[in-house]
Parts: sequence; structure tokens; C-alpha cells
Amino acid sequence: MRIGLFGGSFNPPHDGHRLVSRQALKRLHLDALWWLVSPANPLKDAAELTPLAERIAAARALIDHPRVHVTGFEAAAGFTYSYLTLAFLRRTHADRRFVWIMGADNLAGFHRWERWRAIASLVPIAVYVRPGSSRRAPFSRAATALARYRIEETDAPRLADMQPPAWVYLHGIMSEISSTALRQPAANP
Repeated sequence: MRIGLFGGSFNPPHDGHRLVSRQALKRLHLDALWWLVSPANPLKDAAELTPLAERIAAARALIDHPRVHVTGFEAAAGFTYSYLTLAFLRRTHADRRFVWIMGADNLAGFHRWERWRAIASLVPIAVYVRPGSSRRAPFSRAATALARYRIEETDAPRLADMQPPAWVYLHGIMSEISSTALRQPAANP
């Protein structure tokens, strides 16, 4: 089974997340995609975070695809970092092929993640283009360090079967929506 892992705060979840999910399922030939709603992001201000149960409920209400599943298991397992989640999933579901899915905005700051190089060695990575990140992400510190493992976009359907490190940068339909913008109060006229 080929499973995409789409981790994030989903604070709040929105149509852009749904778009990336549908594109990943199609372009990576995945059997399923799991939204891993994180309890917190060590690189972001926790004060802006909606409670986990509310984010999970909102994500489940938004998802309308039978192969996309929402989970908040990281909190129950006590995982703080994506590396811990991925190591656990690889160990406990060795019969499955996982692909980590992230937006290009995350690739730009991937080098700041805890054990980012180890993450790249655990699972193949699919990076989906995001407005404002399309120029800097492919030349970011992590992208440069992992450049020799980047595959052609036409080979994306094979990514789940590749030995990590391997990654692909996916171009395509973009959504201008962002969780950050949705959290901002409407400007007063």
C-alpha cells in the first residue's frame, strides 16, 4: 500500500490542503493519504493554535475524499517532531510505502526541522508548489543539500517505490489560500 503523509498544524484546514491532497493522490499514484494533524509546531507560536480536537474536527468536515483520512495520533503517542512520527510509522508499518508530502514553503525552511536529513533518509518526499515559494524553495538549503536525490517530475508516480532519499518537486494548480491569512482578522474599512 502506498500512503502519502501530509503533516501539519491545519490551523485551520482549508481548500488549499484539499487541493494538495487530491493532486498528491493522483500524481504520486497513492492508495491513501493521511492528514497528520500535529499537536503543535515547534517552529511556530503555539499561542495562535486552535485546540487539536477542533482542528481535527474541521479537517474531517472539510475532507470529502474516500482515500483521505485525518488523524491526530501524534498527540496520543507523544510525538513532538515529524522525525519521531516517521520512524514510528516505518517501524510499525514496514509493509507500507510512505511518502512525506509538504508544501514548497516548508521546503524553504526544512533545514530548520529537527533531524531533517534523517527524515529525508526515512521516506521519499513530494514537495508541492506554493504561491510565493516557487522561486526560493528549489534553491533552499535543504533542496541544495538533497539536489542529487531529486527526481524528474515525470517520475513522480514511482516515488513511493523509491529508496530514500528521493524527492520530487511538483508544479501544478495552486491555491492562494493560507492558514495564516485565514487566522488574520478582517481589515476594518
